[in-house]
Amino acid sequence: MESHPPLRSFGRLKSRPIKPRQAALMDSLLPSIRAPLDNFDPQALMPTAREVWLEVGFGGGEHMAVQAARAPDTLILGAEPFLNGVASALRHVDEAGLSNVRIHDNDVRELMARMPDACLTRVFVLFPDPWPKARHNKRRLIQAETIAELARLLKPDGRLRFATDWADYADWTLERVLAGGQFAWPAERAQDWRVPPADHITTRYEEKRLGDCAPVFLDFVKA
Repeated sequence: MESHPPLRSFGRLKSRPIKPRQAALMDSLLPSIRAPLDNFDPQALMPTAREVWLEVGFGGGEHMAVQAARAPDTLILGAEPFLNGVASALRHVDEAGLSNVRIHDNDVRELMARMPDACLTRVFVLFPDPWPKARHNKRRLIQAETIAELARLLKPDGRLRFATDWADYADWTLERVLAGGQFAWPAERAQDWRVPPADHITTRYEEKRLGDCAPVFLDFVKA
């Protein structure tokens, strides 16, 4: 039987024209910090890194850049297929002089498939495309296959943070992440998922409140 690639979990790849400065960074900076797919070893990218984190779908790169600036001894991998977002993130990296960021400008699943077991300490999946129509739910990033892959990549006690402002996607994710028994959800009260975590960075996209509920933050721990 012929195999097919997974359904795209993201929408458009480009919108408005990229600004000249950002376009220049796509040519000059991106090649030097692009995560290599051949013989991929995160630790080799930054031998001094104490931890390796992954941000899935970093949008404009605001959250990723601030986290990288706060933790200069951590290698932060970011994946984003939307070219305007990649261009924006490069501006943040350049302006902050960050040396601990590596970018995969394509589907994160392509990158994860090449990563070694138990190489990550943290994963962020913040406000992914909700695909709110029921017939499109199959395109959501959070599926059993993705959860199993994240469980493979995270170290014991590693953390997975998922955030959304769509109530159905929060329920969808909670049910599927806990179903496999590979993650625990230590929340005890509503404040644990309604209040942004202390280390969260609110982005312009989050402030738009495009969903149908206030932001929900689900922090899972790898069993």
